[in-house]
This record gives sequence, C-alpha cells and structure tokens, in this order.
Amino acid sequence: MAHSVFRRPISLLAALGLSGGLITIGISSAVLGQTANWPSNRPVNITAVFPPGGSVDQVARLLAERLTKNTGGQFIVENKVGASGSIGTAAVAKSAPDGHTLAVVFDTHSVNPSLIPSLPFDTLKDLSPITLIGTGAMAITAHPSTPYKDFRQLLDAVKAKPDSISYGSIGTGSLGHLAMVQIGNELGVRWTHIPYKGGGPLKTDALGGHVPIAIGSVFLLSPNVQAGQLRALAVTSLKPDPQMPGVRTVAEQGLKGFEAYSWWGVFGPAGIPKPTVDRIHSEIAKVLRDPEVATKLKEQGMEIIAGGPTELDKFNRLQVERWGKVVRQNKIEAGS
Repeated sequence: MAHSVFRRPISLLAALGLSGGLITIGISSAVLGQTANWPSNRPVNITAVFPPGGSVDQVARLLAERLTKNTGGQFIVENKVGASGSIGTAAVAKSAPDGHTLAVVFDTHSVNPSLIPSLPFDTLKDLSPITLIGTGAMAITAHPSTPYKDFRQLLDAVKAKPDSISYGSIGTGSLGHLAMVQIGNELGVRWTHIPYKGGGPLKTDALGGHVPIAIGSVFLLSPNVQAGQLRALAVTSLKPDPQMPGVRTVAEQGLKGFEAYSWWGVFGPAGIPKPTVDRIHSEIAKVLRDPEVATKLKEQGMEIIAGGPTELDKFNRLQVERWGKVVRQNKIEAGS
C-alpha cells in the first residue's frame, strides 16, 4: 500500500495566485448591467449538501441571510444530504443554469469522483464553479470521559491494542477520514472508522460520548472544545491553529510534516452565463468582505479565500487529482 504525507492546499493556493485572505473583486459596470436581473423576483435556492448543524449548513445559512439583506432577493437554504454530499450536488447539477440554484459543498466534493464510481454527474463538467470560500484546519477531539490528554496518548493506546479505538468523521471519503487513514498508514496503527452523514450527526454522537474520538473541521468542533464539552488532542494544520490555543499539531506529536485542510466552495449547474456567474461571485465576495462575517468565520477556524470561478476551478481540479490518488492507493470505497 502506497504511503504519502498530506501537503497543505496552501501550496495549491499559491500556485493559483492566492496567498490566503480576501480577494479584491473588480467587475465592470457593463457586466453588472448585464446581470441586473439576478436575483430575479423568484427565490434563489442554496443547497447545503450536508445536514443541519455542520459547517456547510452554517455557511449556507450565513450566505443566505446576508445575500437576502444585500440584494433584496429571497435566498432559501435546503439541506439535500447523503452520499458524502453528492446527492445534493447531483440535484444542483441537473437544475436550470439560471443562477437560481446553488450548492455549498465541502472537501468531499473533490473526493467523490474517485470514491463513488456511479456518481450521476461529472464533477468537472456538469457544474459551474463560482466561489472558493475558504480553507481550514481539522481538529482531532476526544470525549472528556476518555483518558486521552493529547494525540500521543491516543497513538500509544491504539498501538498497544490495534482496532480497539473508534473514531468518527463526517463521512466516508471526507478529508477527516482520509487524514486518519493516512496517519494510520504512516505510523503503522489501526483504528476503526465510523462514518456519519455530516458534521451535525457526528457532533451529536461525539458530545454524547457515543463515539470516543472525532475528527472534523475546527469550524465545526471549536465551540465545543472551548465550552469544555470535547477535548482537543491535535490539529491537522502544520502550525498551531489560533482557534485551538495550546493544542499541538499532529506534526508535533508523531508525524513530522503532516498537514491536511478542509475547504468550502459554491457551485451552480454548468451553463450559467458568465456575467451571471461573475455577479453571483461578486455578491458572495461582498458578504465575505463584511467585517462581521469575516470575523465570525475566522473565529470558527476558517481562512477566507474568496477566490473566483477560475481559482475555484483550478483548485478543485488539483484536489480531485490529489485525493483521488489517496482513495485508490488505500482502496477506500463508499460506505467503508
């Protein structure tokens, strides 16, 4: 089985000309004039491809609230969940390309093409990339009832008794799942994966102690860590995350050079006219530039990128290639 340490997507962002932080959006008045009918007098549906309670749902609802306020249109969030986010994305891919049906996706979006052979849409051809919202570290947490104080202690326990410790992720093929698989490969340890159907269900069981270890975005888990409801053992960023003070990285606790990051993006169906895509991105970027929104997302562990359609397309293609190799090397299948 081939092994490889995850490398931070920030190198991909640099390759795309994105250094992190907000992107300045410049759209001509002529283009804005062409797209004055978006949103029209009917609602814009924002599909959150994971259940309520998770980061995708939270981001979708924040966007819907601010876009409604800023544009005067009506933006409605609908949760269409299942199959690592592909069910909701498939519905969006089949919708009319008029800018009134959008999807907020998570990192599983770029894994699904290799994870689900029967995917009912082409990830690279059947969707219009609109905005790369941001990236963020993941946290590995334990329920306070467990004896683990840091990641080294968890590693010692699972080395002593392979397969004795279960961990939950937001689903098969999520970057949390792939990160734990990779850590296991690199360090020669085996643990049992419990896939959930999104961050909300994962967090519910993690808080209840039904799954002893959980891996999810800092965005998802930091409020519960700060409240003392979960104990953070490690973060997957190369450097400590400011939202997890005092929590060391996986790289500092046994796997030098390791890093893995979640990401969030907005897509629509293929064929949306470019002026409309540009208008939608402009409005989303305006929301992300709002100091209150930016502070809220940053405090929850997101590094805002606000990359446009071209940046998201390039980023997604690189992610599809990169994570596809990990899925194939480890023979990971949907439902595993």
